[in-house]
Amino acid sequence: MEQTVYHIPALLDEVIAGLAIKHDGTYVDVTFGGGGHSRGIMQHLGPKGHLIGFDQDMDAWENRLNDERFTFAHANFAYLKNFLRYYGVAGVDGILADLGVSFHHFDAVERGFTFRADAPLDMRMNRNASFTAQELLNTYDEERLAQVLYLYGELRQSRRLAAAIIKARPLSSTGELVNAVRPLLKPSQEKKELSMVFQALRIEVNGELDALCKLLSQSLEVLNPGGRLAIITYHSLEDRLVKNFMRTGNIEGRQEKDFFGRVNTPWRVLTGKVIVPSEEEVQRNPRSRSAKLRIAELLVPQGKSESNK
Repeated sequence: MEQTVYHIPALLDEVIAGLAIKHDGTYVDVTFGGGGHSRGIMQHLGPKGHLIGFDQDMDAWENRLNDERFTFAHANFAYLKNFLRYYGVAGVDGILADLGVSFHHFDAVERGFTFRADAPLDMRMNRNASFTAQELLNTYDEERLAQVLYLYGELRQSRRLAAAIIKARPLSSTGELVNAVRPLLKPSQEKKELSMVFQALRIEVNGELDALCKLLSQSLEVLNPGGRLAIITYHSLEDRLVKNFMRTGNIEGRQEKDFFGRVNTPWRVLTGKVIVPSEEEVQRNPRSRSAKLRIAELLVPQGKSESNK
């Protein structure tokens, strides 16, 4: 029987280099998944180092690391600060988030993340959650559904797609959804546009952008001075949020300047140019092709050294 791969970590070497891992540091991988990035981090930790892996999907529990320096937290990273407090962690030296959907979620077709197989309209990352894609598609009004498709899928014909979905109700499977929207898609762009439809629904079902905003805001509170934040995004909505936050220190990207016109920000951006996979990596792992890595270091407040953290 062929063994399936849970997930191949994107930009692994670049992430490890960017985190500048300290042997005795404490790190958080908020998207543990298959544990690929976490294993890379662990290889650079000494006996006193520690890594906490977050994942809201209990399927990831099967991939946990058998190491006393590792802690698995079954939680959405939106609750990062609370869980660190629960584990008695006052501050961390690095946070990693790989926001991509894992191979596992696409390959576990029964969970409804892909249009390539007929399955229930689920799309929940956390299977303990009650809200599903089926409920979304069958209860949202046309205006709200069009807004989801436009904002999170960046689909120009979102209103026509929403109208077609409403007309096809009730929907219970991914196949029914595909059949409802397919007449509006260009054959040459069908796979791309179906991916955008499913992306939009997945983001809404799981509240992904809201969780990302909470993670970014909390990173300022839980990172030690000099700590690093590394985020891998896969679409422009996420990347724009991360880029604005790292440049300005706030989700809105609002620039606050000092007397000399310099932008006040708690971050030192280490990726002037966003890091993307090499051609070799894309050939080896095609699903990494959209990955963008941004890294920033939390500045040490004036008059405070890292030794005082």
